[in-house]
Amino acid sequence: MDNRRLILLFVFSFSLVMLWDAWQKYSQPKVAAPTITASASSSPIPTPAAVQAAAPASASSVPVTSASASAAKGEIVKIKTDLFVADVSTQGGDIVGLELNNYKAIEDKTKNFSLFETKHQYVAQSGLIGEGLPNHKTMFTVAGGHRELAADATTLQLRLEAPASGGVKVAKVYTFTRGSYLINVTYEIDNGSQNPIAAHAYYQLQRDTVAPDGETTMVSTFTGPAVYTEQEKFQKIDFADIEKGKTKFNTKADNGWIAMVQHYFVSAWVPQEKQAREFYTRKLEGGANPAVTAGVIVPAPLAAPGTKVSQSASLYAGPQIQSMLDQLAKPAAEGGIGAQGLPLVVDYGWLTIVAAPIFWCLEVIHKFVGNWGWAIVLLTIGIKALFFPLSAASYKSMAKMKAVTPRLTALRERCGDDKQKLNMEMMNLYKTEKINPLGGCLPILVQIPVFIALYWALLGAVEMRDAPWILWIKDLSSQDPFYVLPIIMMATMLIQTKLNPTPPDPIQAKITMFMPFIFGGMFFFFPAGLVLYWVVNNTLSIAQQWQITRMIERGGKAANDAKA
Repeated sequence: MDNRRLILLFVFSFSLVMLWDAWQKYSQPKVAAPTITASASSSPIPTPAAVQAAAPASASSVPVTSASASAAKGEIVKIKTDLFVADVSTQGGDIVGLELNNYKAIEDKTKNFSLFETKHQYVAQSGLIGEGLPNHKTMFTVAGGHRELAADATTLQLRLEAPASGGVKVAKVYTFTRGSYLINVTYEIDNGSQNPIAAHAYYQLQRDTVAPDGETTMVSTFTGPAVYTEQEKFQKIDFADIEKGKTKFNTKADNGWIAMVQHYFVSAWVPQEKQAREFYTRKLEGGANPAVTAGVIVPAPLAAPGTKVSQSASLYAGPQIQSMLDQLAKPAAEGGIGAQGLPLVVDYGWLTIVAAPIFWCLEVIHKFVGNWGWAIVLLTIGIKALFFPLSAASYKSMAKMKAVTPRLTALRERCGDDKQKLNMEMMNLYKTEKINPLGGCLPILVQIPVFIALYWALLGAVEMRDAPWILWIKDLSSQDPFYVLPIIMMATMLIQTKLNPTPPDPIQAKITMFMPFIFGGMFFFFPAGLVLYWVVNNTLSIAQQWQITRMIERGGKAANDAKA
């Protein structure tokens, strides 16, 4: 069996996976954008049994407001830290904008990337459930204080105060920390009334169902809510399932978090450890595009008359940097926030068990060389060295096959249409020359999972975003702007084709010649970092294959000379 047939099968299968993914996205039923009316402008958040027991039903219906509406009605307070600029609306105290200083926008590289934004109705909302308590439609007033993290400060607080109701005062306090994308949100309840208050807090993320910029058929990643609990582990939730009301996940737990995931970035609400919580998702009505919310409800401490209590949760909103997510997953006693499973938002596909160690090796190499492009080159050399015994066996088998190709052609001509006789003659020839026809295929089969895992590792690593290599490669996560690397890759594949044995079947030989163009054409749309890996891998393979083929040919010539 010729190894090019196996590669053709791999390309065909890989293409089917890509096309299936694209077709699934295309064929998802679209929900028509409803006309905004008075009756559709608000929608209650879910009121689980645990909440209903503590909060009157009339107070648990919290109106839903789009990001654009919040920005229009409320005053915007800009908070500047070393990592981002957050826009906080006084309506609800929602975070309606989050511009990340260290990441550029996809379309316009002169601007910073915005995670929360009006375009996608993407906001982080929170509120209290209870009669007279503020929710994300309440108009807050801003207390005095700094709006920019001072050079000598490690934290910055923004205090928002809700109108007092029946002697109850509530403040919403944001705490921002230097060098962190983690935002702490605390509700302070001062019960000046004569009755105890058993409130619940809800924390939710609102977003439309439109994929972010940069998504293509060839490079398509998951966008949507995700939930994690220790019982059911990490679960992605499709927008379509929310719209149809068919979501299935364990809503009640005393651990876990809920997030909104997209390529390279994530926002996640993480309640305090060992606190009862209930997760929910909901389709929203109104807005330019269909939108959903995903959130979590947690009970606040009972506020007796004349006492003060507080309820806190953490919001991580930023890049999917593996080291940061790993730290947040640790318990609070070890410097984390107990967000176990949060690193799983980095989408390595179904080969996470292989892709995660590969990226770890890539990170280690990057610490020494300081450039992700050269780290990919060195990682490729390392992987090639690791598979050297398998590759050598494959190339030796192919070299032997190439040496007997003229004899196979002669057999085909002599046997004609007698397939049974041809197969017997071929098996005798392989046995005489000690050739395993599968020897060139099996090593490739072993390496294919590594290639796919590396593809997902490079595709999912936010560290590659806007990471330059040399000369014209300014972003390893994007396509080569001049297609130089894909063209070089096709050239290396053509050279490999010449080094491989020519298939005796003319039709198969033609397919083999077209393979570099078919396979290489796919890589025109792949990230430059992945194409760089394949170019280096091909170059090393050519050198290794040429050397082994030359050694086999020399050995065969010496044997023939000895016989003569």
